[in-house]
Amino acid sequence: MTVYLRIPAADPELLAAVEECAVADLHEAMGSVLGFDLGRAALLDPAIRPLVRGVRISGQAVTVRTNPTDGLYGHRAIRLLQPGQILVASTGGFSSAAMFAELTALAARANGARGAVVDGPVRDSDALEEMGFPVWSRGTYAGHTDKAGPGAVNVPVVCGGVLVEPGDVVVADGDGVISLPLASAAAVVAAARTRVEREKGIRAAIDRGEQLFDLLGLQVPEEYDRAWKD
Repeated sequence: MTVYLRIPAADPELLAAVEECAVADLHEAMGSVLGFDLGRAALLDPAIRPLVRGVRISGQAVTVRTNPTDGLYGHRAIRLLQPGQILVASTGGFSSAAMFAELTALAARANGARGAVVDGPVRDSDALEEMGFPVWSRGTYAGHTDKAGPGAVNVPVVCGGVLVEPGDVVVADGDGVISLPLASAAAVVAAARTRVEREKGIRAAIDRGEQLFDLLGLQVPEEYDRAWKD
């Protein structure tokens, strides 16, 4: 039952650059920088989805590990949130209690949080949608949570099958959630920017009538081609 009050600081310019990047681009870039397996391993379980689509958030992770059905340390983590940060809550994917709700969202937003990623369900979903606080979760469930503990704040957690360290850079959009280790985030963002510029050129070429298959340099052995038969 440990509570660390601060997370490692990130360069503000890095955090601003991350805001421009989509999850898919960061995933591809991380694969090119650190290896395909690590790029895929940084993506949270696709069952963790946005409550409201059409939103992208990014920021450093304030992590919390809670006992299933208990929200005490989640409240402690929310109290520590600073502007621009994202709450990342790990419950082991437990689905019989809501680990985030309207009042916790109001408290998080009042502290300047960008959003929340919860490895479990949330409740008060209509209110959360109405207030527009970005939340990614495993769905909705009205089950009550106790407030007795145990838990821990700003310790390494596993959320959606991914190890998230306090201070890691989290990005979430309609495709899901990715967690970038702080030490490699700058290199991943640089590679993502290169990928985005390359795709701009590909889009322009498609508009000119070129074929995506050729632009990507793809090949299929000619022996597999067959003429159309009537």
